[in-house]
Amino acid sequence: MGFSEVIVVGSGIAALQTALVARKNKNVIIFTKNRLRDSNSYLAQGGIATAISTNDSTDKHEQDTVLAGRNHNNIELVAKLVEEAPEVINKLIASGMEFDRNRDGTISLGMEGAHSERRILHRHGDATGKYLIEHFISEVEQSSITIFEGSEVIELIMDEEESCIGVGYRNTKGQVERHYGEHIILATGGCGSLYRYTSNSAAVTGDGIALALKAGAMIRDMEFIQFHPTLLYINGSTHGLVSEAVRGEGAKLVTGNGLEIMEGIHPQKDLAPRHIVAQTIYSYLQRGETVYLDISGIGNFKKRFPTVAMLCKRNGIDLIDGRIPVAPGNHFLMGGIETDQVGRTLVTGLYAVGEAACTGVHGANRLASNSLLEGIVFGNSVGIFISKAPRRVLLPQRGEMHKNVCFHDLPSLAEISDKLMQHAGIIRNETGLKAMLDWLEGFDLQRMLQVPSCHLSKQQNRIINGLLVSWLIAESALYRCESRGGHFRSDYPIEDDKNWLKRSVIIDRDDMQRRLKGRAYSEPIKAKAPT
Repeated sequence: MGFSEVIVVGSGIAALQTALVARKNKNVIIFTKNRLRDSNSYLAQGGIATAISTNDSTDKHEQDTVLAGRNHNNIELVAKLVEEAPEVINKLIASGMEFDRNRDGTISLGMEGAHSERRILHRHGDATGKYLIEHFISEVEQSSITIFEGSEVIELIMDEEESCIGVGYRNTKGQVERHYGEHIILATGGCGSLYRYTSNSAAVTGDGIALALKAGAMIRDMEFIQFHPTLLYINGSTHGLVSEAVRGEGAKLVTGNGLEIMEGIHPQKDLAPRHIVAQTIYSYLQRGETVYLDISGIGNFKKRFPTVAMLCKRNGIDLIDGRIPVAPGNHFLMGGIETDQVGRTLVTGLYAVGEAACTGVHGANRLASNSLLEGIVFGNSVGIFISKAPRRVLLPQRGEMHKNVCFHDLPSLAEISDKLMQHAGIIRNETGLKAMLDWLEGFDLQRMLQVPSCHLSKQQNRIINGLLVSWLIAESALYRCESRGGHFRSDYPIEDDKNWLKRSVIIDRDDMQRRLKGRAYSEPIKAKAPT
């Protein structure tokens, strides 16, 4: 048992930024279930979007963000994101972070999908995330911050008034221990690895969202999932991300016969918003056609995109052919744990930041290269708020219930991922979503919401978290009877501003239990109804 004023769960850009800022006035500990470098941020090939060129402006960046988000964004927080971006980038550079530069010494700015100007900062071409996280890790290791690697947080400790006062975690020996704190921050990322096709780190399975749900936090906009258009696709499997920057530098999406598939689909063609490109590629794949990125027009490709080139080499793709086979996969969750701009959830003492959080800044579809920026900007705000927070007196821990735990016939994580991809993936409809919910509700979800995770095995815990998060996705997608951004319903294929503009699907633990009970009671009634 230990105590720290601030507990950060996660090791991506939002976690590290929050920890570094908060430690100026607080003692901070970081828990991460794998290694410090196992995060989506480390894998990020895209860069950081910032309006710093003379042709650009924060107004343009804001407009692009809202247009990509299909007007579902929190406008106030979009303004915060884009207006604070130049300042945080300048601080990064001043602290020693290097970005790619032109021959004249100016920062090289790239173009990506749905941006109206070149505003993407990169490092080593397509390795921005790696170098950014290495920079932050260097600062963390030189600080007073304590790091617990291989320590998976499996529960949030609550007091008698339903406030969060710490975490339960499984240490490197598999033993469950507890650590108490005044401010508990979930920076655990999204849920990409719950899907069969994904660009995400294997560690990103929605655990933080499940923890927050069980603790009583609001979960918002879970239907909005971004499928990145271009993952390397070989023999029915995806093998990693092919950066959007490749299309930004002129690559075209083509069929085996050379047909340019984005021609006539959107004015920005191959640089259209991600949801449009992903849905177009998927429609060709459904017809049995292979889609390629034609990179023949990009000179010196291996030097400009070393990460993509190495990915192709490892998987036997010869770039001499000038074509890379691609398919869409889960990339980013726009929804998550509902918070305000300083990370506070509905639960006292519990915060969320980064992809795990839902502030509304991304709307229904995130603009390319706004994710690393979000982690830096909002991580800074959360860190400042916590660093200035007064001392919090912790109340006694709430008593435990349901100690005798026995779950039989749980599905595998692979089975969950296949079901999600099939029924709640790129294209959804009422029939598929109801089938998904019927399958999920065949397990005892109500009891899963209440059972302390410390009494479960590691595998049981991950599967149960996966089932809960999958239910949130399917239920939210079924409830939103329209298509918007990362949520596409074939039975409601257009945006319905009259009924859905600025409306969010928000679910908490109690609401989930009511919905589950309601369906359980309604099934026998439906069965008795006259035909």
